[in-house]
Amino acid sequence: MRENFQNIDGKKLEIVHEIKSAYDEGKISLEEARKALKDRVQHLAPYEIAIIEQEMVEETEDECIKEDIQAMLEVFQDVLVTKDQELPENHPISCYRRENAKMKELLFSVEDLVQYPLIKNQWLELYEELLKFKIHLSRKQNQLYPVLEKKGFTRPTTTMWTLDDFIRDEIAECYKLLLEDKEEEFIGKQAELVADVRDLMDKEENILYPTSLEMISDEEFRYMAEGDREIGFAYITVEPEKSPKQNVSHTASQSTSPLSGLSSAPGFAEELAGLLGKYGFNNKEEKLNVTTGQLTLEQINLIYQHMPVDLSYVDENELVCFYTDTKHRVFPRSKNVIGRDVKNCHPKASVHIVEEIIKKFRSGEQDKAEFWINKPDLFIYIIYYAVRDENGKFRGVLEMMQDCTHIRSLQGSQTLLTWEQQEKGESKETSEDEDKREGSKTSEDVGNKESAGTLAAGKLTEINEDTLLKDILEADPNVKTLLFRLSDRFKALNTPLARIMMPKATVKIMSERAEVDLDTLLRELREYFKL
Repeated sequence: MRENFQNIDGKKLEIVHEIKSAYDEGKISLEEARKALKDRVQHLAPYEIAIIEQEMVEETEDECIKEDIQAMLEVFQDVLVTKDQELPENHPISCYRRENAKMKELLFSVEDLVQYPLIKNQWLELYEELLKFKIHLSRKQNQLYPVLEKKGFTRPTTTMWTLDDFIRDEIAECYKLLLEDKEEEFIGKQAELVADVRDLMDKEENILYPTSLEMISDEEFRYMAEGDREIGFAYITVEPEKSPKQNVSHTASQSTSPLSGLSSAPGFAEELAGLLGKYGFNNKEEKLNVTTGQLTLEQINLIYQHMPVDLSYVDENELVCFYTDTKHRVFPRSKNVIGRDVKNCHPKASVHIVEEIIKKFRSGEQDKAEFWINKPDLFIYIIYYAVRDENGKFRGVLEMMQDCTHIRSLQGSQTLLTWEQQEKGESKETSEDEDKREGSKTSEDVGNKESAGTLAAGKLTEINEDTLLKDILEADPNVKTLLFRLSDRFKALNTPLARIMMPKATVKIMSERAEVDLDTLLRELREYFKL
């Protein structure tokens, strides 16, 4: 890590570590620690603290995932020197800081509301905003950390990944308590949540971001910005670059599978073409001999991009090499993970599972490992296979991941082609199945259908702010094209988790979440459906 900086004073860092350790162990007071640092060190840059954490702090098997950053900054407040750097609004670090500014406003709202009797709807609205912070955390993990790790900045990022996940889960747990009407327990956790999130943001803004600006080049940041747009942003709107970008994708939730989150660069075809050129394959249209047939490089790339499953490949050196760049990605993926040690793609809590899978695959003891995520209206299937060559030598791990929610819902048989049913993502029912389903409907079901007042015989009759998203998509699934044009945020409709929101999402809610003016959205939808 030191090679990324000039004129590192190793003796100075040892002094800082010695003083900080003495303070942590209670051997000297806060005032004595500050005075010693002022007398013996004078000045300390954020990246020097990062180097101390990387190289000098003894690593324990079970490091504390919640670090009191405020206390640390109190010790260094007289010697820590940060320089203000003007950055473009859409610079990756600017985007992180802008998201933090919005999160700080939300935390002030938490502190304000907690003083009054609990009104559930107020808190639900606030927590729906707080939950979006996971996009900020996901982008850090898949974009910023991999670049830093390639430069030797590994330990701070892996411990911070654990802290990121802790904060994400803490927000989700509070939200769950709110939904379950456990008011006393919910209110009791708010002060700790606010403190934890602020602590995380302090470490980001005082250590992580300044160190990143020192270590990462402008060119690397420009490359990073492309992947940032694939994952998405929390609370802020980032204008697209004027030059065409590839594969702007949607945001999805965090994966809980051991090897998920592996990523690949969008320019796979170009990179492979360059590699093949070294071996005499210079024509993109030239046929390549594959195991069973011949394909051009373009055809290979198109096949990967259209696969109904997500594939990821980790080689025998445990480095992430590739993923299929599909539009339906189940979880966020970023090209910056390419070439990254697979163990650094996961929080510490799941690294042991990653290591066990690879160990048993490498030894030949096992050939596959299965996982699945089973939630209401969502079923994700994940399987890992040991990749071996013709001699049985271990060559890596192939991950296959698929949203199987629709597949699990299929009943009866479908042997005839029915385009309408396929467009809706439904299976063909026999007349007997349909009769049974219709006969099981209650008067309440029928009444609810009629009360919507916007969908009749599969056709929209009107669109207002209360019209449901599910009715709009049922009337014409291709309306997504219009929505994508209005805002990149609508690309979340392509994620499996979108199904959870569809039954209750209205045009008004769509407008708020996508940050599209309500009148504009209504006008565009009415013009599309000629209403």
